[in-house]
Amino acid sequence: MEISSPLHPTPNPLRPPLIEVDGLLVKREGAVILDHVAWRVEAGQHWVILGANGSGKTSLLMALTGYLMPTAGGLSVLGRKFGETDWRELRRDIGIVSSNLRQRIEENESAREVVASGRYAMLNFWGTLTRADLATAAAWLERVGCAHLARRPWAVLSQGERQRILIARALIADPKLLILDEPCSGLDPVARERFLTFMHSLTSEPAGPGLVLVTHHVEEITPAFTHALLLRDGRILTQGPRHQTLTSSHLSQLFNHPVTVRRHQNRLQLTLTPHISTLQAKTVRENKYCQTC
Repeated sequence: MEISSPLHPTPNPLRPPLIEVDGLLVKREGAVILDHVAWRVEAGQHWVILGANGSGKTSLLMALTGYLMPTAGGLSVLGRKFGETDWRELRRDIGIVSSNLRQRIEENESAREVVASGRYAMLNFWGTLTRADLATAAAWLERVGCAHLARRPWAVLSQGERQRILIARALIADPKLLILDEPCSGLDPVARERFLTFMHSLTSEPAGPGLVLVTHHVEEITPAFTHALLLRDGRILTQGPRHQTLTSSHLSQLFNHPVTVRRHQNRLQLTLTPHISTLQAKTVRENKYCQTC
């Protein structure tokens, strides 16, 4: 029986899924990037997408947000189908935090302007921001602990400050879905833990957005994440509840190397298991045999 809690609410069957992907195929110049991916995210769930570099994680996100055209298959986000919906409008209901966004913001943009531009799903907003835009942006900066940075230009902000500001930018439009594409990339250990703590707090809000975290570090998966999707070479290796998917066996297959996954203080830790050559394995067996003689 599934137990509902503030962090792990039971999905509501009367609400449409946040994400529904059916047989998604993406090919470019003869190369298969995503190979018939099928995935469904229900309201109330928080997912992590895990995989090595080149596994298709970012490509899947680009397809979901309308920046990568599928070759075949279907997908819908927030109940709206690709091909039947203006994805530019849909993006206003999707919050995105990624290193790609971080690199595209002009250096002279102030933190307040960066956040305010999120109301229009635009980067480097070229229009005129209203007083209401700026006031709302200031309120969100305060909420993420960055009120003192409101007028600070992007160029002089630290990586941790930038990530919090991008979170505020993503949340200012009250999104139903928040996508975090390797958000801890470039953060030092202290900044990373602060960011993960803040991200975890978002899931405690009943009306908060569904979260999708893309990473290849299991240490970044907080207890708030209920499900996991494991991608390898553009294909789904496995998916489902985290206790069934984030295992030593599955992650060894995912990274093509023996690994051990342990839980420590409600977080996951991954350690590599050294490869043992055939000769070493034979020696170990012989020594074990001799010790029992």
